[in-house]
Amino acid sequence: MIVRPTMRRDVLRYGSAAALAALPAPAIAQAWPNKPIKIVVTYPPGGLTDVFARAYGEYVSQKVGQPVIVDNKAGAAGAIGAEIVKGAPPDGYTLMFTNSTTMMQNKVLFKKLPYDPDKDFALVAWFNTGHLPTAVAKDLPVKNVPEFAAWAKERRVSAATYGAGSYAHVVAESLNRHYGLKMEAVHYRGEALMWQDVASGAVQTASGSYAAMLPFVQSGAVKVIAVPTMERMKKLPDVPTFYEQGLTEKAFQVRGWVGAAAPAGTPEEIVQRLSDLMVEGGKTERIQKIIDTFGIDEAARDRIYFKKVIDDEGPVWLDVIRSLNLEPQ
Repeated sequence: MIVRPTMRRDVLRYGSAAALAALPAPAIAQAWPNKPIKIVVTYPPGGLTDVFARAYGEYVSQKVGQPVIVDNKAGAAGAIGAEIVKGAPPDGYTLMFTNSTTMMQNKVLFKKLPYDPDKDFALVAWFNTGHLPTAVAKDLPVKNVPEFAAWAKERRVSAATYGAGSYAHVVAESLNRHYGLKMEAVHYRGEALMWQDVASGAVQTASGSYAAMLPFVQSGAVKVIAVPTMERMKKLPDVPTFYEQGLTEKAFQVRGWVGAAAPAGTPEEIVQRLSDLMVEGGKTERIQKIIDTFGIDEAARDRIYFKKVIDDEGPVWLDVIRSLNLEPQ
């Protein structure tokens, strides 16, 4: 559809949601972008979700010729930021960078959410956050998961996690079930203190991001005994997967990720353009260096792949989280 010149001038001049709302979707897409784009990050600055938002956002800005502003709206496991994006005009000027907790696990962790993960967003791109290895304190006389389980069976053992319902929590409880252990999950607010306590021996094991544990691995304070998913990690090629060690449950194969999404109803052309830009950005030298630093083996994938992850892995995540018997908040 061709935009009438007078309408287009209004959009370019005012750049307002009201002006854009008066246009049909194809016309909005044709006018886009003519003002800054905002990325709402549902977690605090400094984490991988934030790092990705800023790196990919900078690439988008360079390609479309408009500023991209990152706005951190943390809290309630991503629900605060998700509600903001849900209520934003579906015009391509508001994006959300969040993670699997916001889009999947929260369905089980909360009695009621102020957003619907399945209906309120248009998926834009998916970003692998890498393997989340499991490590133990350096002084433990074990080299792999079966040896750790045998050692833990006769002792009082604590497993650190970076939050109730997190992947680390899932691993701890799944190991308890698989081996008949009684490890106690100790929840931290993030990974920094968690890995410090594993290194000191205050807790015996934890699972988390490669980047956060790397200083402790390099210093020899912790040793990695397993990585999830079906393939070994390029940064830790000598560490076997859980599957290779006989733990074939789905809980040891699920992946954590960051996702970019827009408000539902955002024109298809804009969503596709943003998806293409994210994939392009993942091929740049800057972003390749970032994912290498974090031990991630692949860059951005498009919105079709994102939908497949939601459809294929979402039910697995929900079953695993439900099995933890957590009381919804």
